[in-house]
Order: sequence, then C-alpha cells, then structure tokens
Amino acid sequence: MTDQQRAPLSRRQLTLRTTAFTTAVAALALAAPSATAAPPRPAPTAATGALDRYYHQRLDWRSCVLGPGDKEGRALEKAGARCADVTVPLDYSDPGGRTLTVAVSRIKATDTRRRVGPLLLNNGGPGGPTLDAPPAVRAAMKGVGARYDIIGMDPRFVGRSTPLDCGWQMGTTLFSAGAGRAGFDRQVALQKRAADACRTTNASVLPHISTRNTARDMDVVRGALGDRKLSYLGYSYGTYLGTVYAQMFPRRYDRMVLDGAIDTPRYQPRILRGTEDENERALAAWASWTAARHGTYGLGRTRADVLATIDRVVRASARAPLTVGTGSERYRLDDSHVPFLLGEGVADDTDTARADLADAFATLVRAAAGKPAPLPRDLAETLRFAITPEGSHYGSVQTAILCGDVAAPRDPERYWRDIQRSRRDHPLFGPLTNNIGPCAFWDRPRERPTRVRHATPALLVAATGDPRTPYDGSVALRNRLRGSALITLKGAYRHGVYGEYGNTCVDDEVNAYLATGVLPEGDRTCVKRPVK
Repeated sequence: MTDQQRAPLSRRQLTLRTTAFTTAVAALALAAPSATAAPPRPAPTAATGALDRYYHQRLDWRSCVLGPGDKEGRALEKAGARCADVTVPLDYSDPGGRTLTVAVSRIKATDTRRRVGPLLLNNGGPGGPTLDAPPAVRAAMKGVGARYDIIGMDPRFVGRSTPLDCGWQMGTTLFSAGAGRAGFDRQVALQKRAADACRTTNASVLPHISTRNTARDMDVVRGALGDRKLSYLGYSYGTYLGTVYAQMFPRRYDRMVLDGAIDTPRYQPRILRGTEDENERALAAWASWTAARHGTYGLGRTRADVLATIDRVVRASARAPLTVGTGSERYRLDDSHVPFLLGEGVADDTDTARADLADAFATLVRAAAGKPAPLPRDLAETLRFAITPEGSHYGSVQTAILCGDVAAPRDPERYWRDIQRSRRDHPLFGPLTNNIGPCAFWDRPRERPTRVRHATPALLVAATGDPRTPYDGSVALRNRLRGSALITLKGAYRHGVYGEYGNTCVDDEVNAYLATGVLPEGDRTCVKRPVK
C-alpha cells in the first residue's frame, strides 16, 4: 500500500499519521450552550440492554460512490467494497439521546470456509479517515486477505461520518513557536482563537469526542457486523486506539497489529514532545541524501552544507516571511511554518519523499534570496492543507480528540519555559514539539486516560529511525502489553511500515501472524532494503 494510495491531499503531515485527508465538509449546525463539561458519568462498555438497538442494528450495505466526482468511492467499488452507516449514541451514558453515524466500508472475505472474521483498520491521525483503506490493505495481505472481511471506518466526526468543523483558517495547529518571545505570543493568540472557534461552533459535542468513545463505536460496529470478535490493524495513533479497545473490551478482539506504536503514558496533547533527537537524526540522513544530489537541488555538497542552508532559510523566515507561489496559491511563510515543513518531510526515507522535501527547500532557498519561487506540487498540497481552510475539518477533529483524551497544561508560561529549555539543545525542533496548542484552552476531558491492565497479545511493528513515534515507545508498549511480540525494522527513517514500505521481511511476518493467529516466538528483526 503506497502513500499515494492513502493520501488524496498530503502524504506526510507532521502529526501522528495524518497520511490521509478528506476535503473539508460542512460544519455541524449545532447550538452552542455553556462550554462547561458536565460531570462525568460512567459509560457502559458492553452491550447492555440500553445499547441493544445499536449492537443489533441491521446495516444497509450500498454503493460507496457518492457522486460522479467521488474517486474514493469508485476505488472502493472497483475493489468490491460496499459501504454502510452505523448508528451510535453521541453519549454512551445517555444511549436514548442524540445519535451519530459512523461510516464503514467492507470488502467481504472470499475464502469463506477459512474465514477469520472482520479486520478493522485505523490509519491514525488522530482523526484520519480510513474508509478508503481496505483495497490497499487487502493487496498488502496477499492470500490471507481473502479470509477476512476488511473494514474501513471513519471514526466519529471524521470524513464521511457525522462531521465536525470548527471553521479554522488552517488544517493543523502543530506550528513552531519561532525564534523568540514575540513569535510565541502570536502562537498563544492563534491557539486560543482555535479553541474558542471550536467551543463556539461545536460545544455540545466536544465532550463526547475521545478515543474511548471511538473504541465504544468500534465495538458497536463489531456487534452490528454480527461477529463475536474483531481483529485490528492500526498505525501510529491507531496503535493507541487499538490498545484502548483491547483494555475496554479484552474479550472482543482476536488478532491485533500495531504499527508505529505510542506507549500509553506518552500519549498527550503535545504529542510530538520528546521526538527531537529522532527528528534531527532523520533530518541529518536526508541532508546526506540531498548533498549527494547537489547538482539537482543545489542545497549543499556535504551534510553540513545542507544543514547550514536550512539554518539560513529558517533565520531568513524569522526576519521576514518568505513569499512562495503565485496568484491564488501565494503564501507567506515565517519561522512558525518552516520547521513544520521540515518535520513533516522527514518521516519517510524513500527517494520519492526525500526528493519532495528537497524540491520544497530549494523553493524556500529561492524565496529567501528574494527570487520567484514557484511551488512544487507536493509543497502546494501541504500548504493548502496546513494554512488554508481546506484542512479545517481534519485539524478540528484531530485537536478535539487529543484535547478530549488527556488534559494539557494551561499556563502559557510553562510552555515558554519548556521551549527555552529545549531550544538550547534542539534549536530547530524544540520550539516546534514543545509549543502551546489549543488544548491549553480546552475544557477538561470527561474521562481519565486509559491504563493498560489486561494482557494484550499483539504484534507490534516499528522502524528504529521513526521520527513520529520513536522506537523506544514501541519497545515500552511491547513490554507493557503482556504476551505481545515486536518486529523491528533496522535502519529505516520511516513512520508506518507494514504494507507501505515495501519490506518483504516485515510484510511476511505480519501476514503469517494474520494467517495463523500465532505470534512469533520472541521478537524478530528485519533490515531495510533499498526502496524507490
């Protein structure tokens, strides 16, 4: 499964697996009462009588095509998928109240004699749509795919499910604080406006947007499919969702694959904090690759030269915004944006991805010199997503999930102190990963974060150079999930491996587990091979 297959707008955004985006959909027409969260009430985690109508609903499977321009739907239809809407309660503690729809797709098993059951997918994000994923996953699974009903699911408020949009002028809030206090103060104001916009437009639903409620929705989907258990494949944030599901419903899952894992105590609104070293190593590896192609990109003949070029561009953007593009696609990029572009580009070490980042930086070099800077296609897509309203839906949902799961520090001065401490050792990435976000201005979550209490035999996959979810997090989660096993891919600066990276060793190990349900005896190590 290639990145191009997964991501209609932008392939490698700087979040936990925002590799797939949908165009913004209309915001919910909701009233906006007081934003103070109601006192938490215990929510049922099983099919009690009050939830029977959800678990036993009859699904209306139909064409996935919504109209003549629906490329996603046509790709699903070509692969033999059908789509349905699953009804779930907005608030699981009030199952007789307001409801939502969760959009799902399904490619049915063809080897019915050896059918395992449903394999539910999550691409990460949080907030990434996954409805379109079954065809690519079915191909990655090779022969074993025929034994599963492969299920794509857009989580609540994502993609084709009941939508949410805060009406932002941007698609992400993961920007850098920049070079000094003035830039940080601008970020404080920006992030507060973002939180206020969500509260104004969607206050009545924000308390119910959380990973625990998405896990409850997953179990309703399982029940509506008529299966006693489901299997699961999750990437990045999707590994956290899978872990939460396994803890809430420990008898409801069969086989579980977690790729690019987040250790549960590290999951929190400043989701990239602590990844500075990994991002710097990935950036240095990209600089070496780029230096070997100085004749193409002109960014420097050595790694040190390329890194010095980056430093000059960042400093120039701090003095005055860089103008890139022309006409309606003309953008002004300052030192809050440039580190974001670097961070989003280094999580994939294939030649194609590295070339895209080199093209982008060659454009910024021209802009820093005051020259015309036409936009390469990949950079244009990234900027449309990140700093225009086109990505508002995605950023709104991602933020709502992060803020709804774990409370963030509220004092801006705490963020500023963290930024300054980190800046000493990590002047490029520290102000990015430690920056303030909307969760500093959000209402407190209704539920406490999930803790691992049950043994969870799962297969984890991790690359040693992953700059999004560092490798040591996967090792920690493997140790936390008793009975699990880890497949390590050595030498790759890559976030998301199985079925995407082209490593036969990893793919074969995962497919063997999906075929047998038997984890390998001990951890396994695979080695990076050249990937074009």
